Amino acid sequence: MDTLAIDILMLAFIFAIVAFFYASVGLGGGSSYTAILTIFGAGTAVIPMVSLTLNVLVTTVGSLVFLKKKHARLRLIAPFLFTSIPMAYLGGMLHLPKFIFYLVLLVSLLFAALRIYFPKETQPLPLTDQGKLFLALGCGALLGLVAGIVGIGGGIYLVPLILLLGLGTAKEAAACGAFFIWANSVAGLAARLQFNSIDLIPFIPVILATVLGGLFGSIMGAGHFTPRTMQKILGSVLVVAIIFLTRKISLLVL
Repeated sequence: MDTLAIDILMLAFIFAIVAFFYASVGLGGGSSYTAILTIFGAGTAVIPMVSLTLNVLVTTVGSLVFLKKKHARLRLIAPFLFTSIPMAYLGGMLHLPKFIFYLVLLVSLLFAALRIYFPKETQPLPLTDQGKLFLALGCGALLGLVAGIVGIGGGIYLVPLILLLGLGTAKEAAACGAFFIWANSVAGLAARLQFNSIDLIPFIPVILATVLGGLFGSIMGAGHFTPRTMQKILGSVLVVAIIFLTRKISLLVL
């Protein structure tokens, strides 16, 4: 196991707290888990494996509800899934040099942070149905590849893309997020278990703590925080991770 700059039980406690607050306002928080692992020095093989595993576990219930009660909304993400699932599998197969991995992760976290701190109304692009389809297929492929490589499921990018293409409302797009993340994460995790497998046993406390934290958070409800406030607070984790990643990349270059 990679040497972490923190005790595994303390890391588990941090993940449980993050999962609790995210789940209390109905959010997943996958990008924050990836960011925390980055901050505490997890290796390039550990980050996607743990993140994808957590993505699958925390979005399974939401995905089952989606398939059971909201299957009509599958049409919103079908074009994205058509390319994202195979590309997530491909991304999970890859074993990239540290510099490339950190660069992809840095760009992913930058976009996620921008999405959190600078949200704006998205107006549909004036595209033909064929143009929308091709753009959705291309974006799906990119999101899937990123999911397989760094472990970010892509849900945070899904809403603006669906709105941009005029495929549905913000509420409809958000309802699809859990299944989109789950599908990409399953594909990426399957490939990593087959080609880039690592021993996850040392991380069992972290995984269990995250699941339990998310469970208690969803049961207790929102409390005093709104989803928007919670995103901004925990988005600060992404900012710290971005600073750490920038430093790591600069050290590799120099």
